[in-house]
Amino acid sequence: MSQAPRAIAAAREALRIEAAALQALVDRVGSALQLAVEAVLDCRGRVVVMGMGKSGHVGRKIAATLASTGTPALFVHPAEASHGDLGMVTQQDLVLALSNSGESDELAVILPVIKRLGVKLIAITGRADSTLAQHADWVLDSRVEQEACPLNLAPTASTTAQMALGDALAVALLDARGFRPEDFARSHPGGALGRKLLTHVRDLMRSGDALPSVAPDTAFIEMMQTMSAKGLGCATVVDADGRLLGIFTDGDLRRLVERGADLRSLSAAQVMHANPRTVRIDALAVDAADLMEEARITVVLVTEADGRLAGALSYNDLLRAKVI
Repeated sequence: MSQAPRAIAAAREALRIEAAALQALVDRVGSALQLAVEAVLDCRGRVVVMGMGKSGHVGRKIAATLASTGTPALFVHPAEASHGDLGMVTQQDLVLALSNSGESDELAVILPVIKRLGVKLIAITGRADSTLAQHADWVLDSRVEQEACPLNLAPTASTTAQMALGDALAVALLDARGFRPEDFARSHPGGALGRKLLTHVRDLMRSGDALPSVAPDTAFIEMMQTMSAKGLGCATVVDADGRLLGIFTDGDLRRLVERGADLRSLSAAQVMHANPRTVRIDALAVDAADLMEEARITVVLVTEADGRLAGALSYNDLLRAKVI
């Protein structure tokens, strides 16, 4: 317990130092970043990110962020680059290299080769007079006054600054490309956003033999047998051309029984609800979910543009697909 106040004070000081480093970056971002953005937009290949040690870890994250926001990118380890992986870099690519000191031996070895290939180079470094900066076409200044480490040795504030500059570059590129949520979803198909923006009604709906469909003159008992066999909790009523006429649900059955209706004498057309809630087959599944919630229903019918019944979608179908 006696160490708690000291630990809290050290943590707060680290955060204060890193926050100050980021605030200082805000005022330094200018024409160099604008030129770097234009260079990436003009690049016909990929952004190849490089960095050693902690800068390498930051570089991997920056490459992943760029790739997921519309800028093709990959990470190449500088040490491996000297032993064959430099072949991953083509003349159409652009290199983004990270080094706080700008003097990383592994990077310094391959910088002349990169320049001989005619590949443009963006540097994120804390030293404008470093070897890396001298080889770079554009330099993004990531210098910090001090590390958050009390010994001023472990990369802390400097790696935070690198990460933030990488994010700033990615966001500026995202904005310049007019990147939309739909674009983000395409590179994240397994995530919640991807499921919401990429999953259409046609992908989840029940169709064909799975649909409980009957004709208008179908006897009530036969309609109930169809409902039970399909397990959707409703029956759809369609004409000879497959156009949707109405729907009959479990709730409708309960209300008929409560009224004491002679069920054996009724037909599907006599008990159905005309003009049921529907969605188009090309609608997003999340829009179908919104309709169900608004109308307080558990099944929505799916139609083609000409009004023909295409399928049915239940609340449980949406749950299984993790759309909701």
